Amino acid sequence: MKTLTILGSTGSIGVSTLDVVKRSPERYRIHALAAGQNADRLAEQVLQFHPQVVVTATNEAQASLISRLRDARLPEKQWPQLQWGSLARVSAATDPEVDFVMSAIVGVAGLEATYAAIRSGKRVGLANKEVLVASGKLVIEAARESGTELIPVDSEHNGAHQCLRAGRRNEVARLILTASGGPFRETSREKLASVTPAEALNHPTWKMGRRITIDSATLMNKGFEVIEACWLFGLSADEVDVVIHPQSTVHAMVEYTDGSVVAQISATDMRMPIQYALTYPDREAALVPRLDWNEPRSWTFCAPDFDKFPALRLAYDAQRAGGSATCTLNAADEVAVDAFLNGQISFSSIPEVVEETLQRVPIREARSIQEVLEIDGISRVAAGEVVGKKTRTFEERGRLSVQA
Repeated sequence: MKTLTILGSTGSIGVSTLDVVKRSPERYRIHALAAGQNADRLAEQVLQFHPQVVVTATNEAQASLISRLRDARLPEKQWPQLQWGSLARVSAATDPEVDFVMSAIVGVAGLEATYAAIRSGKRVGLANKEVLVASGKLVIEAARESGTELIPVDSEHNGAHQCLRAGRRNEVARLILTASGGPFRETSREKLASVTPAEALNHPTWKMGRRITIDSATLMNKGFEVIEACWLFGLSADEVDVVIHPQSTVHAMVEYTDGSVVAQISATDMRMPIQYALTYPDREAALVPRLDWNEPRSWTFCAPDFDKFPALRLAYDAQRAGGSATCTLNAADEVAVDAFLNGQISFSSIPEVVEETLQRVPIREARSIQEVLEIDGISRVAAGEVVGKKTRTFEERGRLSVQA
């Protein structure tokens, strides 16, 4: 039996992980659940999975959870230990009882706990891109020192992990990550400036959180995946390609030096890569849809448009630049996406904010997680200043448009 801590239990990956756990109660036990503000869903998870520890992001969220547990008439003697804050997340991720940590907190909020889990030798299922985008060098060095394994859960990296089992590292010519292309794959560059948050949140394939959905629309998410793949698999940016594949069935491909290409193909259901991460190196039956090869189907592939989606280019450039550039990239993007969702800037301004922030924040080499978080904070301030400038321009254009 494996004992789990789930960082981000109320998000989509956390919910899917618990679904896998629910179907094999003889194999898995939940030690700790860590979540943000969703007290309703967290209370439901407590009632169903009986964790020993529950961590919320804030004291206020903990108070909301207590209220829900009382409403559910759960006797206090059956309550888990209730904690909150970043130090509590670290404790939950490094507890001696824990075998496996699912890292699924969006943003850098889960960075400290994930890094601590890696340093303490826990196997980590990595569903949080920001861990490697913001601090890839530190995290990979920690994994090597502790001898632990990082098993990617993102469908593309999980697919790559499976494909790479077909050969040795020195036989790999390149890794190919697929992208759906998002909702604006066929939208002209000129029309992108006027798209609304509602349109950008309408992803054609996946149901995800708000930020990752916008990042998929700008292709920044695919850029983050390129950076993550470089760290996970020891590749340079020039060895990782992206192709647009709207059907989202081929998740990743590895081309070997002899010209052979190995692809990982499956239905779009996150429970499969989650179970793979939990059971690796073994494979077990997963309750996910199977592909019916008797049905006619067609798959298409094409190159991404770097001019229309400059965010992807910025990610490649940041990875090549090295140091703290990718940390700034992530922080600036989060600020820019929030500004777009709040109506402060246009969709096309998201990569513009990121690019100008990268120009403003000097690149340096972070020597600790605290330094990474410091760079993240500096980058967010710089991005906020850029947003403020663009907001004024955006409002002025709106007034002129109304007057016209």
